[in-house]
Amino acid sequence: MTANQTPQTVHYATVTWDQLHRDARLLASTLMQKHGPFRGIVAITRGGLIPAAILGREMGCRLIESVSVISYAGEEGTQHEPKVVKPPVAAGDGEGFLIVDDLVDSGVTARIVRELLPKAVFACLYAKPEGKPFTDHYVTEVAQDTWVLFPWDTAPLFVPPLVRSEGE
Repeated sequence: MTANQTPQTVHYATVTWDQLHRDARLLASTLMQKHGPFRGIVAITRGGLIPAAILGREMGCRLIESVSVISYAGEEGTQHEPKVVKPPVAAGDGEGFLIVDDLVDSGVTARIVRELLPKAVFACLYAKPEGKPFTDHYVTEVAQDTWVLFPWDTAPLFVPPLVRSEGE
């Protein structure tokens, strides 16, 4: 840090399993009232997988596809050029599909997925101000400087990640 820089304060918000489930059920209710049944759901991995499972159950939707966009160099939020590593083939152009994520932050991933599925509805549990323009529905807005800790973020890993050597 240089003499002219000030440290940025980061705030944390912890989401419990109970809160996540309540918010997902509330989102499902809103989505069914406004859009009716969906042909399928596209979960943005990894954060959207659990909300997509809850929404699928609540809305009676069994077709759950996934899309994987890597835009973080690590779990600490260092962004790099986003790359689609698994496209949502079953969703076509998104007609009749719901895109689901846990959080829309900067909107980088959401923008890419919306371009892949222009006819889909996009919903997430939590939205930050920079990401709000990329989502159609969300449950709670959180401040841009807030790091949301999901239940899967706060528990220790049961299986340690595989350590890879350079070049793998």
